[in-house]
Amino acid sequence: MKAMRLAKRAVNDAARVLEIIEACQVLRIGAVDDEGMFIVPVNYGYVWDEDASLPHFYVHSAREGRKTDAFRLGAPVAVELDWDRGNIEGDYSCAYSRSYTSIMGSGNVCEVTDEEERLRALELIMAHAAPGASTAFTAEGIGRVAIFRIDVTQLTAKERLPK
Repeated sequence: MKAMRLAKRAVNDAARVLEIIEACQVLRIGAVDDEGMFIVPVNYGYVWDEDASLPHFYVHSAREGRKTDAFRLGAPVAVELDWDRGNIEGDYSCAYSRSYTSIMGSGNVCEVTDEEERLRALELIMAHAAPGASTAFTAEGIGRVAIFRIDVTQLTAKERLPK
């Protein structure tokens, strides 16, 4: 893997990376199918066990469609999360910049078929998207969605703090 150009912006602390994952609300997934490349923004849940070095993201989808078809191919995917933290003002136009925190990575996507893991994934997605909201799911509702897990194999985090 190529080194980050501005190493001073790298976030290497796992606890800080976890804070970033928690603060972000949209996971963007880049995938490829027979029509070409595409990016899809999704709600997500995640698991990062203490003994694991990288997270697993859970996403849900309709049971049919481009995203579902592509994910079922099992091809590698790219993931991106970002947290916009506002302008950094400068003394002249090109001195302006942006404060941000971001995560980029890649991994393998697989469909979750185990019913217990599917239910847990939906609970994680809801807990992240709407903390404190009811997580009662009907069998019919669970049956209508496909659940996918992204096993992250590579991840970098980067931060440019506000001045």
